[in-house]
Amino acid sequence: MRDKVVVGVVGMPGAGKGAFRRVIQRMGYPVVIMGDEVREEVKRRNLKPTPENLGKVMLQLREAEGPVAVAKRCIPKLKNVKEGVVVVDGIRSLHEVKEFKKHFPNFALIALHTSPKTRYQRLSQRRRSDDPKDWETFMQRDLRELSVGLGAVIATADHTIVNEGTLTQLKRKIQQVLKEVLGDR
Repeated sequence: MRDKVVVGVVGMPGAGKGAFRRVIQRMGYPVVIMGDEVREEVKRRNLKPTPENLGKVMLQLREAEGPVAVAKRCIPKLKNVKEGVVVVDGIRSLHEVKEFKKHFPNFALIALHTSPKTRYQRLSQRRRSDDPKDWETFMQRDLRELSVGLGAVIATADHTIVNEGTLTQLKRKIQQVLKEVLGDR
């Protein structure tokens, strides 16, 4: 079998990473979610999974263990996937991209881009425990995400999908980009 292809997915909160993940899983590709590592750490510390706690723990992990702390926790999971293609969802820094490329030479990065207004509307409707309750909290979360390097990752992605439309349109765009990334796999 050829070397494993790892497809990284990056996007601001509410850009459509969850929808991307569901589409990709229906296509048969396994997914490792970086945010799950932070959620597990929050749970391990007996904290509530609020936006503030998740953000604080994400920053504390990176401070204590270095900028690739979350990526390092995901690498064994990616290596254990038997399939030849696996998706890693939720990359936040160029340090993480570099770490993944070190372990997986066949690494491709896809950015999802969505306007702040659309993202806020989506997050308001989603009702996950870490979703912002108001515009100010939403903007604070965006700034926290950008502070760890998310904007640089989005800007340097191999492929960008603009996700302002319907789920059907997103699915079509994902399939098109995957053809480019995976070729004849």
